[in-house]
Amino acid sequence: MSGSGARLGIDIGGTKVALRIEDGHGARESVFRWPASADPRADRDALRAGVAELRRVWDRPVGAVGVAVPAALDAAGRVTAWPGRPGWAGLDLRGLLRELFPAVPVRCGDDGDLAALAEAGHAGVRHVLYVGVGTGVGGGIVLDGAPVPGPGRGSCEVGHLVIDRSGPPCDCGRRGCLQAFASGPATLRRAARLRGEPAGYDELREGLATGRIWARAALRETSAALATAVIGVTELVRPDAVIIGGGFAAGLPELVPGVRDHLRALARPGFPAPPVLPARLGALSSLHGALLLAKPTPPADAP
Repeated sequence: MSGSGARLGIDIGGTKVALRIEDGHGARESVFRWPASADPRADRDALRAGVAELRRVWDRPVGAVGVAVPAALDAAGRVTAWPGRPGWAGLDLRGLLRELFPAVPVRCGDDGDLAALAEAGHAGVRHVLYVGVGTGVGGGIVLDGAPVPGPGRGSCEVGHLVIDRSGPPCDCGRRGCLQAFASGPATLRRAARLRGEPAGYDELREGLATGRIWARAALRETSAALATAVIGVTELVRPDAVIIGGGFAAGLPELVPGVRDHLRALARPGFPAPPVLPARLGALSSLHGALLLAKPTPPADAP
């Protein structure tokens, strides 16, 4: 089916997988969560089942597949590291995708880079720093409409910028990474400590809505950490806008204004902070970025 048919985007996340298939006649989305065991064999089975279910209800051919991946891959498409699901190390992801989509072009890209491209396109901005806050913290830089550092040169790992050398341990093995301060799980752990009892996502949202001191303090630290990383990046590149997205951020409207305020306070005289905007695609930035990769390959004899 190469060269014709629908586009399928797959966003592989730390806790769930989102899929979207579309052509000129319609679109369909689905989501499934990873098994709690974090067993890579169970994850592979879940991915097979999720793809099979979507294909079952979509009765038209698939022409190309794009996959947004949070893990680091080697040149052969094998996972070299994924702190969020360490059992994936060594997994032949490219081989698994070939098994799922025989005779169909499949392209993989970093989820943060793809989210940045999708958000830059929707915002109509050519120079963008995107930060996605979810199970981890990802991100991407787009300059002149192209991702930085670019294909074959790795991805933009905003979440692993060290913002405090004596900070909490990160699941990457270092201390003080942005992700250790500002990811969804890190924020909820802080909220629980401040509250003195467990605090899930719904409790945090309710606490923010009702003005609870512990909830505001927990999110304020996350906002400050994000702003600290962002201001460092803006000293190296000069984005026209900073876009905050990700599944965790999408449900917390207080986060973007908090980052904006902290960023303004950190700006140097003569170098105003760029505007901070919420992601237009919400929690689906990486999924739409994956669809950008799913471009059917033209026939060999095409001009």
